[in-house]
Amino acid sequence: MDASAARLPDATRLGPLSLTVRAADSLARFYTDALGLDQRPRTGGEIGLGFEGEDLLRLVPDPEGREAGRHASLYHVCLAVERRADLGWWLRRLLDGGFELQGLVDHRMAEAIYLTDPEGNGIELNWDRPRSQWRPWSEWLAMGNAPLDAAGLLAENGAAGPRTAPGPGTRVGHVHLHIGDLGLGEAFYCGALGLAKTAEVPGQVVFCSAGGYHHHVAINVWRGRGVAPQPLGAYGLRTFSFVLPGAGDVAAAAERLRAAGHPVEAIPGGLLTRDPSGHGLVLKAVN
Repeated sequence: MDASAARLPDATRLGPLSLTVRAADSLARFYTDALGLDQRPRTGGEIGLGFEGEDLLRLVPDPEGREAGRHASLYHVCLAVERRADLGWWLRRLLDGGFELQGLVDHRMAEAIYLTDPEGNGIELNWDRPRSQWRPWSEWLAMGNAPLDAAGLLAENGAAGPRTAPGPGTRVGHVHLHIGDLGLGEAFYCGALGLAKTAEVPGQVVFCSAGGYHHHVAINVWRGRGVAPQPLGAYGLRTFSFVLPGAGDVAAAAERLRAAGHPVEAIPGGLLTRDPSGHGLVLKAVN
């Protein structure tokens, strides 16, 4: 097989992430108040949250959901903006609203703000520096993180003028997961699914992506090696999605997954599979 046929296309991006939640209406208010996301009611009480008519997150209420325990789960979902001023806009909004922040970090390749929603789902807000400024991962890992230049972000936001939402291009940048076995996770994401490994901290975390991005998916064992898979119906991550250029790309990915022993099923709008830790992935085409 041609090596390129074993990889997701460079144009692959992440689509909406769905959460199983206790109280969709109150959680939606958090995302509209804290991040300025628009909300759109959907069938079955589901709520879509995003910008410019495109969902970034979907909240699926389930009063009979299972409470989270010590198992594989979402670490955080990253919402990324195109302009540094837009990350500053988010920071200004969060500070003015009195929302609790967990971290303000310069990751060298990107700047990030960390927080959690009221149901404990982790959120990273991110702006990537231009790719021409990215250093090799080996240098980044050796240098470690730096404090975020919050004053600079706020100044850029002020210079950009008043607005009610971040600019065009706001997207799901990456998903970071707690899993139970790095070897199995890497075999799934970097083998069967077709991402490329971009970096790792041996024995702790693996980063992988399509198209040379720093990472679309990160997997770690920080909840404990051998931690149990995420149970079906647990509150938290329900599914996250990959948007591929065409139907043929989706079919090729499904063929690789099935050949590696991972079930794939058709659902409305795409195909559903699960990683070895039980996380649901939806594969769909742009058109």
